[in-house]
Formats: sequence, C-alpha cells, structure tokens
Amino acid sequence: MVTTTPLEAELLRIAGSVPDPELPVLTLHELGVLRAVHLRGTDAVEVELTPTYTGCPAIEAMSLDIERALREHGMREVTVRTVLSPAWSTDDITDEGRHKLQRFGIAPPRAHRPAGPVPVALGPVRTRSPEPEEPPAQPPVRCPHCGSADTELLSRFSSTACKALRRCLACREPFDHFKEL
Repeated sequence: MVTTTPLEAELLRIAGSVPDPELPVLTLHELGVLRAVHLRGTDAVEVELTPTYTGCPAIEAMSLDIERALREHGMREVTVRTVLSPAWSTDDITDEGRHKLQRFGIAPPRAHRPAGPVPVALGPVRTRSPEPEEPPAQPPVRCPHCGSADTELLSRFSSTACKALRRCLACREPFDHFKEL
C-alpha cells in the first residue's frame, strides 16, 4: 500500500477502519484486503480492494461500506475497484487481526503457509501435537478456547467459505478455523 499524500494516507486509514461484513471483529486493514487509495481530483478517490477469494459475496458489501465511509469524509466520487493480482492470502492478515480472531473464538490461519498446494481433507481429521522426531508439514490448528492442539476437522466449510468447522478434543468445544489460503 503506497500513499503519496497525507490526504491519501488519511483516506486509507478511514477505508481500512471499515469492519469486515462477515467478520466484524476485523477491519478491512486487519484482514489485509485493502490495497491502495488514489486521489483522482480534490473530491474523488479510487480504492483498490482484493477479495479473499474470487467470487467472495462480501466484496459488494465491503465496497458499499468503503464508499459510505469516504463520502462521510467529504469525497463526492468514490470508486472501489476489485484487484485480483496479487491474490489475497491469509498471510495478509495482520498480527492484530490474528489476535482479534483468537479472542473472538476463531482459530486464526497458521502463518507462513508452506509452498505448494494446501492439502484438502475428505473426512474428519485429527491434528495432534507430533512426536519430537516427526516434524509436521503444518503446525496443528490450536483451539482458541483452551489452546490444545488436539483438534479434529468436522467440516471443510463453516458459516463462510473462508472458515472450517473444528472441534477440540480436550475441551470438547466446537470452533471455526480461518482456513489458510
């Protein structure tokens, strides 16, 4: 996100403070979907927004909320442009965003995903802390309630396509896991 003027920086801050419509505990800045803000005159602005995945139904609500916030700040013309490259990744979620997800009861995505395709499970999968001599391909998904690594996948999809439904085998609580992309 490159800004060239103090006004663009202020507009970027305002647009970035808009809550995500599906995860209102996160702002668009914390989610990492807001790419840039460009002034196009004294009262016109163009915003670059990257969806979490192609076809994300929340992109329309995000755009409308950004337009509303920037118009309230005096911008008469607000254009929100969807930018697909570079693609959004869960690595774009800020550290504060990851902490907020966990405090909200959602296991954040594991940081620094390994290169290559993300494995897809076809049924319930248990992830346990590995034995010391067997390093895991990915760290286990930890329960946001008790911190246990003894969790299982119940469904690849939860309330949104970005999340999977898991259950902790230690505290028995179900929880959402923001999937790595």
